[in-house]
Amino acid sequence: MRFTTATTVDDALVALAEGARPVAGGSDLVVGARQGKAPLPEHLVAIDRLDALRHITETTEGISIGALVSHHDLERHPLVLASATGIADASALVGSPSTRNVGTVGGNVMNGSPAMDTGAPLVTLGAQAELRSLRGSRRLTLTELWVGPGRTSAAPDELCVALHLPRRPARSGSAYVRLEYRRAMEIAVVGAGAAVTLAADGSLAAIHVALTAVAPVILPVAGLDAVLGRPVDDDLLAEVAARASEQARPISDLRASDRYRRHTVGVMARRAVDAAARRAGGERLPVPVNRTLGIGAAS
Repeated sequence: MRFTTATTVDDALVALAEGARPVAGGSDLVVGARQGKAPLPEHLVAIDRLDALRHITETTEGISIGALVSHHDLERHPLVLASATGIADASALVGSPSTRNVGTVGGNVMNGSPAMDTGAPLVTLGAQAELRSLRGSRRLTLTELWVGPGRTSAAPDELCVALHLPRRPARSGSAYVRLEYRRAMEIAVVGAGAAVTLAADGSLAAIHVALTAVAPVILPVAGLDAVLGRPVDDDLLAEVAARASEQARPISDLRASDRYRRHTVGVMARRAVDAAARRAGGERLPVPVNRTLGIGAAS
């Protein structure tokens, strides 16, 4: 095995052009190799020293999040808590404290798991991934990036350097909830992210919902324009839940049956929209909202 350490982004791009695979926290790569899912690559380039990719900054567009920002930083950063709270909810649920300190949002996104917690809130908030290579850079929506379980449309020589979120309108809120069997080191059985904007009269002006672990990729829920202009009440939440359950395409495995996942993802979608709307209305729901709503195993 060949192992190199990049000290600049350009160093990393040269290594990728030569066939290397990037590694930062290694929380997905190493675990996958130990479980026999895939052997370690023949050529690795460590990018964990690239401080230029650790930023969380406000831009004219909205928020820019460097690919090496850890889950720990995302769950605590004031800008994320204020404007992209659903991402903080999700990051606070990832693995254990040690995993959250070394795992990066860029690694999470590029791993392409349909069970990743940060994926659904990133989708609902309209995130774009910035990919860079020696040939230049480009941006893709995450629905364009993810093409299957563990698969992306990125070229082998492209490095994810940042995620860009558009600025949110006033009276907007977001949330992420997931079904938990236990409180630590858990992979989502199902989960749902929601981002909503309320009109001045409290009715729904915009809504986006995405589902975790019920399809080959993170699944945006379609057809929600039908609920716009209505108050966020039990009838609206029931319709969102029904649409989420109908569109889910889960599998059965050791952790849950497809039928159970289809039902519970509707429940999670309902709770995510409710929490996002409450935040949009000014209510302060602590992160992670799972704990506030009493979802999951007792502490």
